[in-house]
Formats: sequence, structure tokens, C-alpha cells
Amino acid sequence: MKMQPLSDHVVIKPLEAESKTKGGIVLPDTAKEKPQEGEVMAVGRGKGLENGTVRAPEVKVGDKVLYGKYSGNEITTKDGQELLIMREEDILAILK
Repeated sequence: MKMQPLSDHVVIKPLEAESKTKGGIVLPDTAKEKPQEGEVMAVGRGKGLENGTVRAPEVKVGDKVLYGKYSGNEITTKDGQELLIMREEDILAILK
């Protein structure tokens, strides 16, 4: 499904949550932490500023990013894919 976010919004596909602890204990779905890392799937055109110009986004499609645990709005596409839509300012870092 193609999706074009508006203004400074970004579409992110969350990475899978860890299913095992470092010690090898398998975690049930209810005990898994909500993921905070994801891959950018689509980017809006940028943030509109008061002087009428548009500030280009710092992230691009394919970037791996770190975001707040409860940031963004969760959506499910027709294909059953779970995605997040959030403002670019809710992204904390680009992972290198």
C-alpha cells in the first residue's frame, strides 16, 4: 500500500520486539516491551514555517530511527501491516 504522509509526518514500521531475554528466557507476548526502533517507510514534504517556507525533513525513507515508547498513532493497513504515523519531532535519533 502506498502512503504519502502530510507536512512533517513520518510513517514508521516498528521493528520486532525481543522474544528472549539475554539470559535465554522466552517472553510471552504480554511481557514484551513495546518496540522503540523502526524503519522509516514514508516521509512528508516537511514542516511549514511561519514565514511561508518549508523546512525539509531530516529523515529519509530507509532510515532506522529511535522514537519514544508511546509516540505516534498506530494504524493497520488493509494488508495487515502495523505502522506508526508520527511527527518528525517525535523521532529521537537516527541509528547509524
